[in-house]
Amino acid sequence: MSQKPPAPNPTNAELEILRVLWRRGPSTVRYVHQALDREPPVGYTTVLKLLQIMIEKGLVTRDEASRSHVYQAAVSEDVTKRRLVSDLLDRAFEGSALGLVMQALAARPASREDLQRIKQILDQGNTGGRS
Repeated sequence: MSQKPPAPNPTNAELEILRVLWRRGPSTVRYVHQALDREPPVGYTTVLKLLQIMIEKGLVTRDEASRSHVYQAAVSEDVTKRRLVSDLLDRAFEGSALGLVMQALAARPASREDLQRIKQILDQGNTGGRS
């Protein structure tokens, strides 16, 4: 039995939909459409088509038990973020976490609270505060 490959990284539009599903949980197309706050606005049929594509990619699942299909994220927010960062590290920073962090801090200065949290993480030995 072959193991299914991991879902590909989501596009920007797919990531917006995943954010809605991560925040709200299982949702109908109508709810996802209403929750997307975009300029320019995105159409209902566009959201439906994106969700159908996301099913094929393994990014979401669909429950067809009721008349209105309910969609749910198939990948967690943490796993998705780690994969996106890992991809960015490899492609743009040749695997250098220092390079990524330096560019991130140069692009957007961190708040005092963020800097204190970063220091705590570094003091704990690069575990992200997880035991």
